[in-house]
Amino acid sequence: MNKGSKLAMGIATISLLLVGCGKATSSTSSKSSSSSEALSGKVTAVGSTALQPLAAKAGANFQSKNSKVNLTVQGGGSGTGLSQVQAGAVSIGNSDIFAEEKDGIKADKLTDHKVAVVGMAPVVNKDTGVKNLKMAQLKQIFTGKITNWKEVGGKDQKIVIVNRAQGSGTRATFENAVLKGATAIKSQEQDSNGAVQKIVSSTPGAVSYLAFSYFTNKLQAVSIDNVTPTDNNVENNKWKIWSYEHMYTKGTPDKVTAAFLKYMDSKTVQDSLVKDMGYISIHDMKVTKDAKGTVTQS
Repeated sequence: MNKGSKLAMGIATISLLLVGCGKATSSTSSKSSSSSEALSGKVTAVGSTALQPLAAKAGANFQSKNSKVNLTVQGGGSGTGLSQVQAGAVSIGNSDIFAEEKDGIKADKLTDHKVAVVGMAPVVNKDTGVKNLKMAQLKQIFTGKITNWKEVGGKDQKIVIVNRAQGSGTRATFENAVLKGATAIKSQEQDSNGAVQKIVSSTPGAVSYLAFSYFTNKLQAVSIDNVTPTDNNVENNKWKIWSYEHMYTKGTPDKVTAAFLKYMDSKTVQDSLVKDMGYISIHDMKVTKDAKGTVTQS
């Protein structure tokens, strides 16, 4: 091989090495760019205690996949969630009711993201001896016209009513379906589903209402007109006491909030987490309900 040929081969080899280095640099740069674009930011969700367990679990899972995201979920009730998101104090306002149903809330300024459905049912202390009530009887209990469990086939025991606080979406949903405009009797009020769960299970004669996700074997969920409180009966509207779980944002959400809301609608959450935690997937409903309570077939 002559000197010219050797020189040509040397130049070609150097060129290939440079191209290879260029590709490696490009690949490294791409990875670095991808890393620098990792989702980051802060999301605060406040409101409904009925939605709180699902939102908190989904939030923890979301954070585990996005280490640069700081996501906080708190209770406080639907009214608090709606007022806080309207004020711009939080990223998401969790609510069991439509924004249109809450006084002082400008629904047209908020964006509704429905993430699940929650069934709600009357619950009693297990010693009352009552497992089924007529809807009319349930209304009479909460308006103070029936005061002893023996009047509805239970023990000779005084009825102790435990209500949710004003502003609770769970309370609004229950009263809309059961009381239909009648005024509930004055009684003790609790701020959360969790507090109601503990008090009813430990107080003789107690009655209240809870989201399905808070049912335990320490209390008795009550059927109404022999219809049991189950997911299937909610999906078909045979069980009338249910609501959407809303995550409201003020206008268009920012990037990190939008990503979390998208995750809430993913198969991972809707087909697994939602059902495992006692909620109903928004995609399984065979009916729809509007802010006025009108139910139509999907």
